[in-house]
Amino acid sequence: MAYDLAKISMSELMRPAFDAGVALSRLDERVSRSPVGQGFLERQNFADACASLWIDGELVHLEDLVLHDATKDIRTPTHELTIARDVLRTRRRIAGQSPDWALSADGIRTLRKTSEITAADTDEATTADAIRRPVVSDPEGEGDDTDDVENLPGVDYAAIDAVLARSEAAIENATRPGRGVTQEKDPMIYDLGWDEDARLDEWRGVLHQAENLPAVLQAIVALDAWNELSVLQHAPWLGRLLAASILRQAGITSGAHLAAINLGLKTIPVDQRRHRDRETRLLAIAHGFLAAVEIGMKEHDRLTLAKTMMDRKLYGRRTSSKLPELVELVMAKPLVSAGMVAKTLEVTPQAARRIVLELGLREMTGRGRFRAWGVI
Repeated sequence: MAYDLAKISMSELMRPAFDAGVALSRLDERVSRSPVGQGFLERQNFADACASLWIDGELVHLEDLVLHDATKDIRTPTHELTIARDVLRTRRRIAGQSPDWALSADGIRTLRKTSEITAADTDEATTADAIRRPVVSDPEGEGDDTDDVENLPGVDYAAIDAVLARSEAAIENATRPGRGVTQEKDPMIYDLGWDEDARLDEWRGVLHQAENLPAVLQAIVALDAWNELSVLQHAPWLGRLLAASILRQAGITSGAHLAAINLGLKTIPVDQRRHRDRETRLLAIAHGFLAAVEIGMKEHDRLTLAKTMMDRKLYGRRTSSKLPELVELVMAKPLVSAGMVAKTLEVTPQAARRIVLELGLREMTGRGRFRAWGVI
């Protein structure tokens, strides 16, 4: 299908797009100068990954994603959790590269290849019997988030299983009889009539048409075009990260700040985001950008206040106290478990739980075992 920019009326879109650009710049400036800036960005990465799955119709809990990312899973990771982890890692990868990398030919090729591996290998590598992370029972009635005594400490068995599964798939692909110029895809996973290369070329053509528009308008049009063209079968979330990359490349957001637009789009009703009328969809995306900034501002203010309150508890402490290190850890992560605290502070899990209670953190999971804490 063709996506013609000439048929878009920009008059109603200009004002919300301009407001979104100003708001994004203000948030970026505040975060870049903030003492809790790094912790804010880390939280935005996790929250945006969960919101991305929510937009695509899947539910992933933030605490599960944090523990999975720290290789402290308390249960077998689900298919959705694995995709959320890949969204999280892709965000970090884009933020760690130069601003123009994600939209370059090499960047899109690399990111697209990552999404294909995820779609093809997730079911084999990260579900059912592929990953087994044993849980140790705690005599005190609370899990300590540590590995089984027969396993080596600090080893990410989930990552090893995933690498082995991908290696086996690559070897099988390379040795498949009749493998020649074209590489066949599994019809159980891919729609063979879905020409992703042609759709990607058409999307790049839309970017070329919109290159003279303001950066925010470029991002809005690029995201709507990605959704309408359905570029990748199994990675609709990649288009939203590329739209955020357009804002970063244009300098609307700077450095390692990749706008968490999924958080804002999550607040927009689905009937507006997927409306048949294109102008309605574009306005919904613009309002989603504004909502993302509003959420970001509130979260930044909350973290700043929490940091101030925790710093007051450090007055009069001994120089050997572990509380300052715990404050830094808590501000850097959305959630911390006893195992994460014990590993970072080099204390026992029992001591870690005692220090957490001393700092007055809030238990976030509502469980009696395998608990996690965060700032109030």
